[in-house]
Amino acid sequence: MKEGTFHHIVPIQIRFNDTDQLEHVNNSVYQQYYDLGRLDYFEDVLHEHMNWEVEGLVMASITIDFLVSIRLFDKIEVRSKIYEIGNKSIKMRQEIFNHTTGVIASTSKSVMVNFSNSENTTKPVPSKWRDKIIAFEKDLTF
Repeated sequence: MKEGTFHHIVPIQIRFNDTDQLEHVNNSVYQQYYDLGRLDYFEDVLHEHMNWEVEGLVMASITIDFLVSIRLFDKIEVRSKIYEIGNKSIKMRQEIFNHTTGVIASTSKSVMVNFSNSENTTKPVPSKWRDKIIAFEKDLTF
């Protein structure tokens, strides 16, 4: 499984309330940054808002590795990449890159499942989503 290059990048504004008394971004906030990157990814790539009653992606699994602290005035971005599409699931990897320090501050991997809230069941990933993601990622392998 080749995970490829990041084609989606979102700058993140660090807010004062994201930090602790040492001006480090709190670990729990990293998940919010990844959520912002993930939401922006799907808005940009699918060119539509998900209708959560009909179908939408729900988180089945997520791991976050905290590599280096992020501080209040650092300039950061979230990089996102879908690297695998299954029948009902999508796997994404993300990283937070710190331009101030020039290093990757954190990495994350997640598995999302297509889910119908109104039917309370999982559903196959729609072919229109699959086609748009494959076209965007360019280096997605199966």
